[in-house]
Amino acid sequence: LRMVHYKLTYFDLRGRAESIRQVFAYAGVAFDDVRIPRDKWPELKPQTPFGQLPLLEVDGAPIAQSTAILRFLGKQFELTGKTPLEQAKLDMVVDQMNDFAADIKQFMMVSIGFAQGDKEALYKDLFLPNRDKHFALLVKNITGDFILGHITWADIHLANSLEGLVSKMPDVLDGFPSLKAYMERVHNTPRLRAYLSTRPAAPF
Repeated sequence: LRMVHYKLTYFDLRGRAESIRQVFAYAGVAFDDVRIPRDKWPELKPQTPFGQLPLLEVDGAPIAQSTAILRFLGKQFELTGKTPLEQAKLDMVVDQMNDFAADIKQFMMVSIGFAQGDKEALYKDLFLPNRDKHFALLVKNITGDFILGHITWADIHLANSLEGLVSKMPDVLDGFPSLKAYMERVHNTPRLRAYLSTRPAAPF
């Protein structure tokens, strides 16, 4: 059986590549984790399908867009739903989390110093109402240990997204004990626990 060669290119950050790295870690599959300095990006940008990172190359064939990469790896490593309906449920939950990320983008950009604005006002008026709305929907739709009966790429992505928020705002899951327990359940799987304890520090 020939080994598939995977090469993931991103900046030396967690960002949009971190869930992808964690899917590889959970699956126990080796990949080239290429982290480029920002000043190298302009020359690489025209060579990518959509002028953006992360970029996954599978035996040289490029795949862009982080959710498309995650979905592909979920299929490759059998970390997905068993039927089209189950797969749609994973997509549904991930799309919901992506909507939340889009809704709070202005607050996040200000909080990491990428944009100007009143962080406290954005937290109160933009972040909190969106957190309460979206997290309540997640609670309603994740009723078991995982989104489906077993861990999938979507659980790894969702738990990583939640953990990214917790790292910036330790009390963000207060009032949502089932989401906190869900995140910890995913991250306490042996391979992810090993990965998380050894990954390099990063600002985001």
